[in-house]
Amino acid sequence: MFYRPEDGHGLPHNPFNAIVTPRPIGWISSRSADGVNNLAPYSFFNAVAYTPPQVMFASTSSKPDQQGTKDSVANIEATGVFCVNVVSYALRDAMNASSGALPKDVDEFDHAGLEAAECETIACSRVAAAPAALECKLTRIVTLPGEANKVVFGEVTGVHMRDDCLRDGAFDVTAFQPLARLGYRDYSVVRDLFSLSRPGE
Repeated sequence: MFYRPEDGHGLPHNPFNAIVTPRPIGWISSRSADGVNNLAPYSFFNAVAYTPPQVMFASTSSKPDQQGTKDSVANIEATGVFCVNVVSYALRDAMNASSGALPKDVDEFDHAGLEAAECETIACSRVAAAPAALECKLTRIVTLPGEANKVVFGEVTGVHMRDDCLRDGAFDVTAFQPLARLGYRDYSVVRDLFSLSRPGE
């Protein structure tokens, strides 16, 4: 099968998300200029540089109570900071609860029954139970073609790791089993690892 996106795929559901998988989930916490905490998962997320460490996430829709975007982007535009929380298998239901299009004055930490902890280097909350969290300062927001497509880039200014996830000096993902986003309504969980040495190593 081949299709041109502008012509449509003719399938019951868009296959694009199912093709680009698995994708890590950036559980983005931010705070509005009025001090309201926000928490939302984004599966168009990744790390993009080592030195300095940098990450990105993309927001691809809007809400009626925000001008052409979502709460996360509006908050980050206003404050210049955000935090990326890693989603463990144990936090899957709370992550899903925070994904709804709630009014901008609703605190998703409270809505999802999550304890919030204050970040160290930025004025923002993080998920206390997350296996890791990356505190970030905004570097740029890029507007992409499309109605509400924006990519947020941030430099990591602080890193939290749960002590129980550190084993023999390494951050062990099998200790918490990270979630990955697939297509449609599907997710996967990382439980099995294997290693490959690069040529010449």
